[in-house]
This record gives sequence, C-alpha cells and structure tokens, in this order.
Amino acid sequence: MTIVDTPERRQLRELTRSFVTREVLPHLDDWERAGEVPRALHATAAKLGLLGVGFPESVGGSGGDLLDSIIVTEEVIRSGGSSGLVAALFTHGIALPHMVAAAGARSGGSLGGRLGGTASPGDDGLIERYVRPTLAGTMIGALAITEPDGGSDVAGIRTTARRDGDHYVVNGSKAYITSGHRADFVTTAVCTDFPGSGELTLLVIDKGLPGFSVGRRLEKLGWHCSDTAELSFVDVRVPAANRIGTENTGFLAIMQHFATERLSLATQAYATAQRCVELATRWCRDRETFGRPLASRQLIRHRLAEMHTRAEAARSYVHEVATRVAAGEPVVTEVAMAKNVAVAACDHVVDQALQLHGGFGYLRDAEVERHYRDARILGIGGGTTEIMNEIIAKGMGL
Repeated sequence: MTIVDTPERRQLRELTRSFVTREVLPHLDDWERAGEVPRALHATAAKLGLLGVGFPESVGGSGGDLLDSIIVTEEVIRSGGSSGLVAALFTHGIALPHMVAAAGARSGGSLGGRLGGTASPGDDGLIERYVRPTLAGTMIGALAITEPDGGSDVAGIRTTARRDGDHYVVNGSKAYITSGHRADFVTTAVCTDFPGSGELTLLVIDKGLPGFSVGRRLEKLGWHCSDTAELSFVDVRVPAANRIGTENTGFLAIMQHFATERLSLATQAYATAQRCVELATRWCRDRETFGRPLASRQLIRHRLAEMHTRAEAARSYVHEVATRVAAGEPVVTEVAMAKNVAVAACDHVVDQALQLHGGFGYLRDAEVERHYRDARILGIGGGTTEIMNEIIAKGMGL
C-alpha cells in the first residue's frame, strides 16, 4: 500500500521540488560547512506553505495530515536535499505537536483526541505565542527530552521543575538537542516529582531566560547543516502558563507523538535510499571502465536491482503503516518495524552506492558522501534500533 496520489499531493510534490531546486541546492554545501541553515530559509518555506503542512489552519498551518508531511519529507530528499536539512528546517515537527494537541483537547475538537492532548488553561496562549509564529517562519522551536546520562530512558529524566507560585523553577541539563543553538524556545520535558520518578511535564522555555544557557555547538559525523546543542537550566523561572497540558501528563504526550517522529525518520531513511539508488544508477551509466559503462556488467546491474528493491520495499511498508496511523489505528509495533526496516534498507543502500562511486564517492564533492554520513543517525534518533526491537518483542508477547 502506498499513499494515495491525489492531484493536491502531486502539486505538493512539485512545490517541494521547486523549493529545493531554487532555494536549497545552490547553498546546501555552504550550509553544511557553516553548521546551520539560515533563518531566512524558514521564512521562505513558510510563505510557500511548506512549514505548515500537517498542521491545521486553525493554528496557522497549511492543513493536510501526516501523509502530506511524509510527501514533503520524501520529496526534499529525492530532490537533492538531505535528512540533515529536514532535521534543521522542520524541527517544529517535533517541537509543536504537543501544544497543538493540548489546545485541541481544551477546545473539545477532534484534533485533541486524535493527537492525545490534555487540556490546560494556558494552551490557547501557547498557540498564539509559539505555534503561529513558528509556522510563519519567524520563530524556531526545538524539543528537549534527551539528557547526558539518560539516552532512550525517557521515564528516567532528571531535569526538575518545582512549582513556586505562578512559576516553575527548572534545574537540569539536556543533550543532543536538534536546532538547540538557533531555537527561540524549547519544548522541554521536566520531572515534577523527584528525579527519575517518571512524573513528567512539558514546559515551553524561552531562550534568554536567566539561568538558561546553551552550550557548545556539537560537532557530528553527519547532519552538518543541522545545529545541535547542549542545554543547561539553573534555577530558571518559567511561567506556569507555559505548561503544555496538565501537570504530570508529559510522559504520555511524549509517547503518543513518538509515532510521527519515528515515521518521519523512517521516511528520511527510505527516501535517502531511493536518492542513492538514483545517484548510483546515473553514475554507473555514465562511468566507463576498461572501455565499457559500469552498468553494462551483470554484477553491477544486479547490485543496483537489489538496492532498488530494498528501497522500494521499505517505502511501501512505511506508507502502509503511516496510512494506518493517520487513520487512528494503534500500531505501535508496526511503527517500530517500519523504522527498522527503512533504516536497514538505507544502511545497505548508502554503503553500496558509495562503493559503486569508488574514490569519488569518498569526497565531500559527492552528494552520496553526505548521504552516507547523514544516514548513520537514523538508527539512533527517535529511539534506537535496539529500542525498536524491544517494542517489537513486546508486541509479539515476549
């Protein structure tokens, strides 16, 4: 099963391709070396309606659903962008949904129920102060869950938030935060009981508050155009109005939104594989050795055929699972399988694609080299391959 290709979705693909060709490809290498994408790119993408895809018009979005978001992600990479670019430009895809869902729950709309929101009096204000400006491209948001010693142990979060009148006092630290340097605000998971209790709450914390500091820019193997930071909170006073939903419902909110994050990473994985198949096929048709194109050799043709098969199979399964998630089905196990299937296909294909490019594939001038580096994070982010296997095992009743 694949996502139904409506006229509107074909237009969305064309719009995304045009955006990448015009606004991204001439500058991507410079952004890779600079370590970030410019804020102006967010504004441009917002004007075209790309930032708002998957978010309802009632909160400043462009409408559409999870499937439309997948189309945008897929087309960005297939058009020559990268998963690092997706991470940098669409970080709001993990920073905003909790706010939107909570506000939907407060209004009694279907969005809150579909996204698992829990209402709080301040939620409508969060839409106006953070969601709308971010979807308009004038603010950048980040999501801060992971901690230096925590890894995938969400329930073990040790960053605390103590209620003091109409504020929370936050202390702790976060690590590996995508867009942490550029973000104007951070949707932050905090513990409202003793550290590690699992009683989590989500707070929106503004950059610039006293005691909130952003550490060094982390240098990474891949995703070079996506800035990554460490965050520190020392007695940071956060208005209680910045709480998302009700207190101690953060763990459930995080778990409910992991499905869309994992499907986004799965999409990045199979799309990267598809792009690398295209790059390798083009190279093998044009590259001659011993007087013949590489593609004239059966060994090469069969290798390309296997790469193509793995990429297309992964795409089909991710689309099937995403369609079920969009329909509201509880498919936690299938989401984990989709992520692992897509990551495995990507790992194999990018390795083979670089090998087929030979020495040129090892150079920074080769697009396939960037995909090779960027692909490595996809089996780590949003829950490691091992965590996905644990979810799958539980789904099997083990």
